[in-house]
Amino acid sequence: MSVRTQSSEQPAETIHRAGFACFVGRPNAGKSTLTNALVGQKVAITSNRPQTTRHTVRGIVHRPDAQLILVDTPGLHKPRTLLGERLNDVVRTTWAEVDVIGFCLPADQKIGPGDRFIAKELAGIRKTPKIAVVTKTDLVDSRALAEQLIAIDQMSKELGFEWAEIVPVSAVGSQQVDLLADLLVPLLPEGPALYPEGDLTDEPEQVMVAELIREAALEGVRDELPHSIAVVVEEMLPREDRPADRPLLDIHANVYIERPSQKGIIIGPKGKRLKEVGIRSRQQIEALLGTPVFLDLHVKVAKDWQRDPKQLRKLGF
Repeated sequence: MSVRTQSSEQPAETIHRAGFACFVGRPNAGKSTLTNALVGQKVAITSNRPQTTRHTVRGIVHRPDAQLILVDTPGLHKPRTLLGERLNDVVRTTWAEVDVIGFCLPADQKIGPGDRFIAKELAGIRKTPKIAVVTKTDLVDSRALAEQLIAIDQMSKELGFEWAEIVPVSAVGSQQVDLLADLLVPLLPEGPALYPEGDLTDEPEQVMVAELIREAALEGVRDELPHSIAVVVEEMLPREDRPADRPLLDIHANVYIERPSQKGIIIGPKGKRLKEVGIRSRQQIEALLGTPVFLDLHVKVAKDWQRDPKQLRKLGF
């Protein structure tokens, strides 16, 4: 078993590489946080609620020797709704198209049936190199980490495949994040950059704005709500009659939930919660777009949208 830790050696080769890597893992394994840490800016929404990623967000890491395009997939899980099945399809399609797969396994949680379910699927993908990324190492001591590394190595042996690397990282503590990039790059094909310098994601701005609103709406709500929230940005337009040095962007967005009873949870007493969601997401949106924003939020009911193909299409799934 080869576990990688930082060394001071610099690779001699000057070949340029460019390609796609994706992080997989069960929900809440730290995939989005890791994507953001590698890119150096927020491109994927993070939340302590599982199952927050619904779109395949690409973060782009620019280096002198390579361009690494990170595909952040939803967590693979046993689906209970049509939305769940669609999310799993997104994951499998992505696996078939990338150059390297990083399997995120949290250091602070024992390997469970969900991890084995994913590892078994990965074992069937013969050609693509697979790296085991042990996340959240800041939450455990060295003994617990060593036990987890051995368990991860053992699991691949039992399933008949080999990890290209096993890398412990802490995205929150920025430990070994650069090393992970160093190990992903040699597994990419040789070639020129695929995106212009300075691009950090190819996600449309409207989708990113919707995701930031959804992230703010997820903060502090009860456990049953995360899957029930969807956000659609209806309009993003510069306010007319504004002087060039004082622009304002008007954003009108709808927050969809599944049942009328959930409306009160999102809006809160006297609209207090929705106002907080607006303030929090507006700050993030202004930081993302670099311009002052007027944000108009409305809460609407789309009955049982997770199970309705027509509604899923309307909400962008």
